[in-house]
Amino acid sequence: MSTVAAIAQEAAPAATAAAPAAPAPALDTGNTAWMLTSTALVLMMTIPGLALFYGGMVRKKNVLATIMQSFAITCLVTVLWFMFGYSLAFSDGGATNAYLGGFSKFFHHGITVSTLWAPGVANIPEFVFSMFQMTFAIITPALIAGAFAERMKFSALLIFMGLWLVFVYAPIAHWVWGGGFLGSAGVLDFAGGTVVHINAGVAGLVCALVLGKREGYGTTNMAPHNLVYSVIGASLLWVGWFGFNAGSELAADGLAGAAMMNTQVATAAAALAWMFAEWIVAKKPSVLGIISGAVAGLVAVTPASGFVNPTGAFIIGIIAGVVCYLSAVKLKHAFGYDDSLDAFGVHGVGGIVGALLTGALADPAINALGKDASVAKQLYGIAFTILWTAIATFVILYIVKALVGLRPSTQEEVEGLDVTQHGEVVP
Repeated sequence: MSTVAAIAQEAAPAATAAAPAAPAPALDTGNTAWMLTSTALVLMMTIPGLALFYGGMVRKKNVLATIMQSFAITCLVTVLWFMFGYSLAFSDGGATNAYLGGFSKFFHHGITVSTLWAPGVANIPEFVFSMFQMTFAIITPALIAGAFAERMKFSALLIFMGLWLVFVYAPIAHWVWGGGFLGSAGVLDFAGGTVVHINAGVAGLVCALVLGKREGYGTTNMAPHNLVYSVIGASLLWVGWFGFNAGSELAADGLAGAAMMNTQVATAAAALAWMFAEWIVAKKPSVLGIISGAVAGLVAVTPASGFVNPTGAFIIGIIAGVVCYLSAVKLKHAFGYDDSLDAFGVHGVGGIVGALLTGALADPAINALGKDASVAKQLYGIAFTILWTAIATFVILYIVKALVGLRPSTQEEVEGLDVTQHGEVVP
Protein backbone atom coordinates (compact mmCIF):
# COMPACT_ATOMS: atom_id res chain seq x y z
CA MET A 1 0.00 0.00 0.00
CA SER A 2 2.82 2.38 0.84
CA THR A 3 4.43 1.65 -2.53
CA VAL A 4 1.19 2.42 -4.38
CA ALA A 5 0.77 5.67 -2.44
CA ALA A 6 4.30 6.72 -3.26
CA ILE A 7 3.81 6.04 -6.97
CA ALA A 8 0.51 7.98 -6.92
CA GLN A 9 2.16 10.97 -5.22
CA GLU A 10 4.88 11.02 -7.86
CA ALA A 11 2.43 10.54 -10.77
CA ALA A 12 0.00 13.31 -9.70
CA PRO A 13 2.39 16.24 -10.23
CA ALA A 14 3.56 14.71 -13.47
CA ALA A 15 -0.01 14.38 -14.73
CA THR A 16 -0.78 17.94 -13.68
CA ALA A 17 2.25 19.22 -15.48
CA ALA A 18 1.37 17.29 -18.61
CA ALA A 19 -2.24 18.58 -18.80
CA PRO A 20 -2.46 21.06 -21.68
CA ALA A 21 -3.58 24.58 -20.92
CA ALA A 22 -7.03 25.54 -22.23
CA PRO A 23 -6.60 27.27 -25.59
CA ALA A 24 -7.39 30.96 -25.70
CA PRO A 25 -10.62 31.74 -27.56
CA ALA A 26 -9.90 32.37 -31.21
CA LEU A 27 -11.98 34.03 -33.89
CA ASP A 28 -14.07 31.55 -35.88
CA THR A 29 -13.90 32.67 -39.50
CA GLY A 30 -16.84 30.51 -40.62
CA ASN A 31 -19.18 31.90 -37.98
CA THR A 32 -17.93 35.41 -38.66
CA ALA A 33 -18.54 35.10 -42.40
CA TRP A 34 -22.10 33.90 -41.78
CA MET A 35 -22.77 36.72 -39.32
CA LEU A 36 -21.45 39.36 -41.73
CA THR A 37 -23.82 37.94 -44.34
CA SER A 38 -26.75 37.77 -41.91
CA THR A 39 -26.20 41.37 -40.85
CA ALA A 40 -26.39 42.56 -44.44
CA LEU A 41 -29.55 40.47 -44.99
CA VAL A 42 -31.31 41.97 -41.95
CA LEU A 43 -30.39 45.52 -42.96
CA MET A 44 -31.90 44.74 -46.37
CA MET A 45 -35.17 43.96 -44.59
CA THR A 46 -35.62 47.63 -43.68
CA ILE A 47 -33.97 49.32 -46.64
CA PRO A 48 -35.24 48.58 -49.19
CA GLY A 49 -37.56 45.76 -47.99
CA LEU A 50 -39.88 47.37 -45.45
CA ALA A 51 -39.62 50.75 -47.20
CA LEU A 52 -41.07 49.26 -50.40
CA PHE A 53 -43.54 47.00 -48.59
CA TYR A 54 -45.04 49.93 -46.69
CA GLY A 55 -44.49 52.44 -49.52
CA GLY A 56 -46.62 50.46 -51.94
CA MET A 57 -49.53 50.16 -49.50
CA VAL A 58 -50.11 53.86 -48.91
CA ARG A 59 -51.72 56.34 -51.26
CA LYS A 60 -49.54 57.89 -53.95
CA LYS A 61 -49.42 61.26 -52.18
CA ASN A 62 -47.68 59.64 -49.20
CA VAL A 63 -45.28 57.17 -50.82
CA LEU A 64 -42.13 59.30 -50.48
CA ALA A 65 -42.93 60.21 -46.88
CA THR A 66 -43.44 56.54 -46.02
CA ILE A 67 -40.20 55.40 -47.65
CA MET A 68 -38.41 58.35 -46.05
CA GLN A 69 -39.53 57.14 -42.62
CA SER A 70 -37.79 53.77 -43.04
CA PHE A 71 -34.64 55.38 -44.42
CA ALA A 72 -34.43 58.11 -41.78
CA ILE A 73 -35.10 55.63 -38.95
CA THR A 74 -32.23 53.49 -40.27
CA CYS A 75 -29.88 56.46 -40.03
CA LEU A 76 -31.15 57.69 -36.66
CA VAL A 77 -31.07 54.31 -34.95
CA THR A 78 -27.60 53.54 -36.30
CA VAL A 79 -26.20 56.62 -34.59
CA LEU A 80 -28.12 56.10 -31.34
CA TRP A 81 -27.21 52.41 -31.19
CA PHE A 82 -23.53 53.25 -31.61
CA MET A 83 -23.75 55.94 -28.94
CA PHE A 84 -26.03 54.44 -26.28
CA GLY A 85 -28.30 51.60 -27.40
CA TYR A 86 -25.80 48.76 -27.60
CA SER A 87 -24.42 49.42 -24.14
CA LEU A 88 -27.88 49.69 -22.56
CA ALA A 89 -28.96 46.42 -24.17
CA PHE A 90 -25.83 44.25 -23.99
CA SER A 91 -23.43 45.44 -21.30
CA ASP A 92 -23.45 44.53 -17.63
CA GLY A 93 -25.75 46.78 -15.66
CA GLY A 94 -24.35 45.77 -12.28
CA ALA A 95 -26.94 45.98 -9.51
CA THR A 96 -29.69 46.82 -12.02
CA ASN A 97 -28.63 44.23 -14.61
CA ALA A 98 -31.94 42.40 -14.37
CA TYR A 99 -33.60 45.43 -15.96
CA LEU A 100 -31.03 47.44 -17.92
CA GLY A 101 -27.47 47.22 -19.17
CA GLY A 102 -24.76 49.63 -18.09
CA PHE A 103 -22.93 52.62 -19.53
CA SER A 104 -19.51 50.99 -19.98
CA LYS A 105 -19.84 50.52 -23.74
CA PHE A 106 -21.25 53.93 -24.65
CA PHE A 107 -19.77 54.90 -28.02
CA HIS A 108 -18.46 51.28 -28.15
CA HIS A 109 -15.81 52.14 -25.61
CA GLY A 110 -13.37 49.29 -24.95
CA ILE A 111 -14.32 47.23 -28.00
CA THR A 112 -11.41 46.50 -30.34
CA VAL A 113 -10.85 44.38 -33.43
CA SER A 114 -9.67 41.61 -31.09
CA THR A 115 -12.73 41.67 -28.81
CA LEU A 116 -14.85 38.55 -29.27
CA TRP A 117 -18.51 38.02 -28.51
CA ALA A 118 -19.38 34.74 -26.78
CA PRO A 119 -15.81 33.45 -26.43
CA GLY A 120 -15.75 29.69 -26.60
CA VAL A 121 -19.18 29.58 -28.24
CA ALA A 122 -19.65 31.77 -31.30
CA ASN A 123 -16.22 33.44 -31.32
CA ILE A 124 -17.25 36.32 -33.57
CA PRO A 125 -15.97 39.91 -33.33
CA GLU A 126 -18.02 42.01 -30.95
CA PHE A 127 -18.21 44.69 -33.62
CA VAL A 128 -20.04 42.16 -35.82
CA PHE A 129 -22.39 41.17 -33.00
CA SER A 130 -23.21 44.81 -32.32
CA MET A 131 -23.84 45.45 -36.02
CA PHE A 132 -26.12 42.41 -36.21
CA GLN A 133 -28.12 43.58 -33.21
CA MET A 134 -28.18 47.10 -34.63
CA THR A 135 -30.14 45.84 -37.64
CA PHE A 136 -32.77 44.44 -35.26
CA ALA A 137 -32.91 47.77 -33.45
CA ILE A 138 -33.39 49.48 -36.82
CA ILE A 139 -36.31 47.44 -38.13
CA THR A 140 -38.30 47.38 -34.87
CA PRO A 141 -39.20 51.11 -34.73
CA ALA A 142 -39.53 51.14 -38.52
CA LEU A 143 -42.29 48.54 -38.18
CA ILE A 144 -44.20 50.82 -35.81
CA ALA A 145 -44.52 53.43 -38.54
CA GLY A 146 -46.95 51.19 -40.41
CA ALA A 147 -49.58 51.76 -37.73
CA PHE A 148 -49.65 55.56 -38.13
CA ALA A 149 -48.79 55.76 -41.83
CA GLU A 150 -50.01 58.91 -43.61
CA ARG A 151 -50.58 60.97 -40.48
CA MET A 152 -47.52 61.79 -38.33
CA LYS A 153 -45.30 64.83 -38.68
CA PHE A 154 -41.76 63.98 -39.68
CA SER A 155 -40.27 66.02 -36.82
CA ALA A 156 -42.49 64.15 -34.36
CA LEU A 157 -41.46 60.82 -35.85
CA LEU A 158 -37.74 61.52 -35.35
CA ILE A 159 -38.13 62.55 -31.71
CA PHE A 160 -40.51 59.68 -30.96
CA MET A 161 -38.28 57.03 -32.52
CA GLY A 162 -35.17 58.30 -30.76
CA LEU A 163 -36.81 58.23 -27.34
CA TRP A 164 -38.51 54.92 -28.05
CA LEU A 165 -35.27 53.20 -28.95
CA VAL A 166 -33.59 54.25 -25.70
CA PHE A 167 -36.49 53.77 -23.29
CA VAL A 168 -38.40 50.85 -24.82
CA TYR A 169 -36.36 48.81 -27.27
CA ALA A 170 -33.02 48.75 -25.42
CA PRO A 171 -34.49 47.69 -22.04
CA ILE A 172 -36.64 44.93 -23.52
CA ALA A 173 -33.73 43.62 -25.61
CA HIS A 174 -31.72 43.49 -22.38
CA TRP A 175 -34.52 41.72 -20.51
CA VAL A 176 -34.62 38.90 -23.05
CA TRP A 177 -31.16 38.68 -24.63
CA GLY A 178 -28.79 40.75 -22.51
CA GLY A 179 -28.93 38.88 -19.22
CA GLY A 180 -32.15 40.46 -17.93
CA PHE A 181 -34.98 38.96 -15.91
CA LEU A 182 -37.06 37.53 -18.77
CA GLY A 183 -34.23 35.51 -20.25
CA SER A 184 -33.26 34.33 -16.76
CA ALA A 185 -36.86 33.22 -16.17
CA GLY A 186 -36.69 30.90 -19.19
CA VAL A 187 -38.66 33.00 -21.68
CA LEU A 188 -37.72 31.69 -25.14
CA ASP A 189 -37.29 34.15 -27.99
CA PHE A 190 -34.86 32.91 -30.61
CA ALA A 191 -34.93 35.91 -32.94
CA GLY A 192 -37.36 38.57 -31.71
CA GLY A 193 -40.98 37.55 -31.14
CA THR A 194 -41.16 39.66 -27.98
CA VAL A 195 -38.22 42.01 -28.52
CA VAL A 196 -39.16 42.98 -32.08
CA HIS A 197 -42.68 42.03 -33.09
CA ILE A 198 -44.86 42.21 -29.97
CA ASN A 199 -42.87 45.28 -28.98
CA ALA A 200 -43.43 47.04 -32.32
CA GLY A 201 -47.00 45.84 -32.73
CA VAL A 202 -48.19 47.04 -29.33
CA ALA A 203 -46.37 50.35 -29.76
CA GLY A 204 -48.04 50.70 -33.15
CA LEU A 205 -51.48 50.12 -31.67
CA VAL A 206 -50.88 52.74 -28.98
CA CYS A 207 -49.73 55.20 -31.66
CA ALA A 208 -52.82 54.52 -33.79
CA LEU A 209 -55.12 55.10 -30.83
CA VAL A 210 -53.38 58.27 -29.62
CA LEU A 211 -53.08 59.87 -33.08
CA GLY A 212 -56.60 58.90 -34.12
CA LYS A 213 -57.82 57.94 -37.57
CA ARG A 214 -56.60 59.32 -40.87
CA GLU A 215 -58.65 62.14 -42.37
CA GLY A 216 -61.44 60.54 -44.38
CA TYR A 217 -60.96 57.08 -42.89
CA GLY A 218 -64.02 54.98 -43.67
CA THR A 219 -65.31 57.32 -46.38
CA THR A 220 -62.30 58.02 -48.62
CA ASN A 221 -60.70 55.41 -50.86
CA MET A 222 -57.41 54.46 -49.19
CA ALA A 223 -56.46 51.51 -51.36
CA PRO A 224 -52.74 50.78 -51.92
CA HIS A 225 -51.36 52.81 -54.82
CA ASN A 226 -48.80 50.26 -56.07
CA LEU A 227 -48.90 46.65 -54.91
CA VAL A 228 -45.95 45.80 -57.16
CA TYR A 229 -43.76 47.80 -54.75
CA SER A 230 -45.28 45.87 -51.86
CA VAL A 231 -44.64 42.47 -53.48
CA ILE A 232 -41.01 43.41 -54.08
CA GLY A 233 -40.75 44.61 -50.49
CA ALA A 234 -42.34 41.45 -49.08
CA SER A 235 -39.99 39.31 -51.17
CA LEU A 236 -36.97 41.20 -49.82
CA LEU A 237 -38.32 40.76 -46.31
CA TRP A 238 -38.68 37.02 -46.87
CA VAL A 239 -35.12 36.59 -48.13
CA GLY A 240 -33.68 38.92 -45.49
CA TRP A 241 -35.50 37.02 -42.76
CA PHE A 242 -33.09 34.11 -43.17
CA GLY A 243 -30.43 36.42 -41.73
CA PHE A 244 -32.88 37.46 -39.03
CA ASN A 245 -33.72 33.92 -37.86
CA ALA A 246 -30.85 31.68 -38.95
CA GLY A 247 -28.39 34.43 -38.06
CA SER A 248 -29.67 34.52 -34.49
CA GLU A 249 -27.84 31.26 -33.82
CA LEU A 250 -24.65 33.37 -34.18
CA ALA A 251 -22.98 30.39 -35.82
CA ALA A 252 -22.91 28.49 -39.08
CA ASP A 253 -24.17 25.16 -37.77
CA GLY A 254 -27.05 22.69 -37.78
CA LEU A 255 -29.33 24.83 -35.63
CA ALA A 256 -28.92 27.74 -38.05
CA GLY A 257 -29.97 25.34 -40.80
CA ALA A 258 -33.02 24.25 -38.83
CA ALA A 259 -33.99 27.88 -38.23
CA MET A 260 -33.70 28.55 -41.96
CA MET A 261 -35.89 25.57 -42.88
CA ASN A 262 -38.45 26.50 -40.23
CA THR A 263 -38.58 30.05 -41.56
CA GLN A 264 -39.29 28.88 -45.10
CA VAL A 265 -41.94 26.33 -44.12
CA ALA A 266 -43.85 28.62 -41.75
CA THR A 267 -43.84 31.51 -44.20
CA ALA A 268 -45.20 29.49 -47.09
CA ALA A 269 -47.83 27.83 -44.89
CA ALA A 270 -49.02 31.16 -43.49
CA ALA A 271 -49.20 32.76 -46.94
CA LEU A 272 -51.39 29.93 -48.19
CA ALA A 273 -53.50 29.90 -45.01
CA TRP A 274 -54.23 33.65 -45.31
CA MET A 275 -54.91 33.28 -49.04
CA PHE A 276 -57.40 30.45 -48.59
CA ALA A 277 -59.08 32.14 -45.61
CA GLU A 278 -59.56 35.28 -47.69
CA TRP A 279 -60.71 33.20 -50.67
CA ILE A 280 -63.41 31.61 -48.52
CA VAL A 281 -64.54 34.83 -46.83
CA ALA A 282 -64.06 37.48 -49.55
CA LYS A 283 -64.43 35.10 -52.54
CA LYS A 284 -61.14 36.17 -54.15
CA PRO A 285 -57.48 35.58 -53.21
CA SER A 286 -55.70 38.93 -53.30
CA VAL A 287 -52.06 39.82 -53.86
CA LEU A 288 -52.13 41.97 -50.73
CA GLY A 289 -53.51 38.98 -48.83
CA ILE A 290 -50.86 36.46 -49.80
CA ILE A 291 -47.94 38.81 -49.10
CA SER A 292 -49.50 39.84 -45.77
CA GLY A 293 -49.86 36.15 -44.91
CA ALA A 294 -46.21 35.55 -45.74
CA VAL A 295 -45.15 38.35 -43.39
CA ALA A 296 -47.45 36.93 -40.69
CA GLY A 297 -45.68 33.59 -41.01
CA LEU A 298 -42.26 35.24 -40.83
CA VAL A 299 -43.32 37.08 -37.70
CA ALA A 300 -44.84 34.10 -35.93
CA VAL A 301 -41.93 31.72 -36.56
CA THR A 302 -39.35 34.27 -35.40
CA PRO A 303 -39.39 33.35 -31.68
CA ALA A 304 -39.76 29.65 -32.48
CA SER A 305 -37.34 29.25 -35.37
CA GLY A 306 -34.51 27.82 -33.29
CA PHE A 307 -36.68 25.77 -30.94
CA VAL A 308 -39.22 23.85 -33.05
CA ASN A 309 -38.94 21.20 -35.72
CA PRO A 310 -40.28 21.79 -39.27
CA THR A 311 -43.63 20.20 -38.41
CA GLY A 312 -44.00 22.67 -35.56
CA ALA A 313 -43.10 25.50 -37.93
CA PHE A 314 -45.76 24.26 -40.36
CA ILE A 315 -48.38 24.34 -37.60
CA ILE A 316 -47.28 27.82 -36.52
CA GLY A 317 -47.57 29.07 -40.09
CA ILE A 318 -51.10 27.77 -40.61
CA ILE A 319 -52.37 29.17 -37.31
CA ALA A 320 -50.64 32.53 -37.80
CA GLY A 321 -51.99 32.94 -41.33
CA VAL A 322 -55.60 32.48 -40.25
CA VAL A 323 -55.38 34.37 -36.95
CA CYS A 324 -53.56 37.35 -38.47
CA TYR A 325 -56.06 37.50 -41.33
CA LEU A 326 -58.87 37.72 -38.80
CA SER A 327 -57.05 40.31 -36.67
CA ALA A 328 -56.03 42.52 -39.60
CA VAL A 329 -59.31 42.35 -41.47
CA LYS A 330 -62.03 41.63 -38.90
CA LEU A 331 -60.73 42.69 -35.49
CA LYS A 332 -59.57 46.11 -36.71
CA HIS A 333 -62.95 46.91 -38.21
CA ALA A 334 -64.84 45.53 -35.22
CA PHE A 335 -63.03 47.87 -32.82
CA GLY A 336 -62.75 50.77 -35.26
CA TYR A 337 -59.08 51.72 -34.82
CA ASP A 338 -56.98 52.81 -37.79
CA ASP A 339 -53.90 50.58 -37.84
CA SER A 340 -53.01 51.83 -41.33
CA LEU A 341 -50.76 49.02 -42.55
CA ASP A 342 -51.62 46.41 -39.90
CA ALA A 343 -48.53 46.76 -37.74
CA PHE A 344 -50.48 45.46 -34.75
CA GLY A 345 -52.69 43.07 -36.71
CA VAL A 346 -49.70 41.26 -38.23
CA HIS A 347 -46.68 41.96 -36.02
CA GLY A 348 -48.35 42.32 -32.63
CA VAL A 349 -50.81 39.46 -33.02
CA GLY A 350 -48.41 37.31 -35.02
CA GLY A 351 -45.70 37.82 -32.41
CA ILE A 352 -48.05 36.77 -29.62
CA VAL A 353 -49.18 33.67 -31.54
CA GLY A 354 -45.58 32.70 -32.26
CA ALA A 355 -44.40 33.27 -28.70
CA LEU A 356 -47.20 31.13 -27.24
CA LEU A 357 -46.71 28.33 -29.75
CA THR A 358 -42.97 28.34 -29.02
CA GLY A 359 -43.84 27.26 -25.50
CA ALA A 360 -46.19 24.58 -26.75
CA LEU A 361 -44.14 23.16 -29.65
CA ALA A 362 -40.48 23.54 -28.60
CA ASP A 363 -38.55 20.37 -29.43
CA PRO A 364 -35.51 19.51 -27.24
CA ALA A 365 -34.13 17.44 -30.12
CA ILE A 366 -33.73 20.70 -32.07
CA ASN A 367 -32.53 22.83 -29.16
CA ALA A 368 -31.83 21.53 -25.66
CA LEU A 369 -33.20 24.76 -24.19
CA GLY A 370 -36.62 23.66 -25.40
CA LYS A 371 -36.90 21.03 -22.67
CA ASP A 372 -37.93 23.66 -20.13
CA ALA A 373 -40.31 25.51 -22.44
CA SER A 374 -43.84 26.24 -21.29
CA VAL A 375 -46.75 28.38 -22.38
CA ALA A 376 -46.84 29.90 -18.88
CA LYS A 377 -43.28 31.19 -19.20
CA GLN A 378 -44.06 32.61 -22.61
CA LEU A 379 -47.16 34.35 -21.25
CA TYR A 380 -44.96 35.89 -18.56
CA GLY A 381 -42.69 37.35 -21.20
CA ILE A 382 -45.57 38.54 -23.35
CA ALA A 383 -47.30 40.24 -20.43
CA PHE A 384 -44.24 42.23 -19.32
CA THR A 385 -43.43 43.23 -22.88
CA ILE A 386 -46.96 44.48 -23.55
CA LEU A 387 -47.17 46.31 -20.24
CA TRP A 388 -43.89 48.21 -20.52
CA THR A 389 -44.26 48.93 -24.23
CA ALA A 390 -47.80 50.27 -23.91
CA ILE A 391 -47.09 52.52 -20.92
CA ALA A 392 -43.76 53.87 -22.14
CA THR A 393 -45.00 54.45 -25.69
CA PHE A 394 -48.02 56.36 -24.39
CA VAL A 395 -45.81 58.61 -22.23
CA ILE A 396 -43.33 59.25 -25.05
CA LEU A 397 -46.12 60.19 -27.46
CA TYR A 398 -47.45 62.84 -25.08
CA ILE A 399 -43.95 64.22 -24.51
CA VAL A 400 -43.53 64.55 -28.28
CA LYS A 401 -47.00 66.07 -28.60
CA ALA A 402 -46.07 68.73 -26.05
CA LEU A 403 -42.80 69.47 -27.86
CA VAL A 404 -43.75 69.63 -31.54
CA GLY A 405 -47.23 68.16 -31.93
CA LEU A 406 -47.94 64.77 -33.51
CA ARG A 407 -50.05 65.39 -36.60
CA PRO A 408 -49.87 67.80 -39.51
CA SER A 409 -52.83 70.08 -40.08
CA THR A 410 -55.94 68.66 -41.70
CA GLN A 411 -55.17 70.51 -44.91
CA GLU A 412 -51.59 69.22 -44.98
CA GLU A 413 -52.78 65.67 -44.43
CA VAL A 414 -55.33 65.96 -47.24
CA GLU A 415 -52.68 67.34 -49.61
CA GLY A 416 -50.34 64.52 -48.68
CA LEU A 417 -47.20 64.23 -46.58
CA ASP A 418 -44.90 64.02 -49.59
CA VAL A 419 -45.35 67.64 -50.53
CA THR A 420 -46.23 69.16 -47.15
CA GLN A 421 -43.49 67.42 -45.11
CA HIS A 422 -40.75 66.97 -47.73
CA GLY A 423 -41.56 69.30 -50.63
CA GLU A 424 -41.49 66.48 -53.19
CA VAL A 425 -44.00 64.47 -55.17
CA VAL A 426 -44.03 61.35 -57.31
CA PRO A 427 -44.95 62.42 -60.87
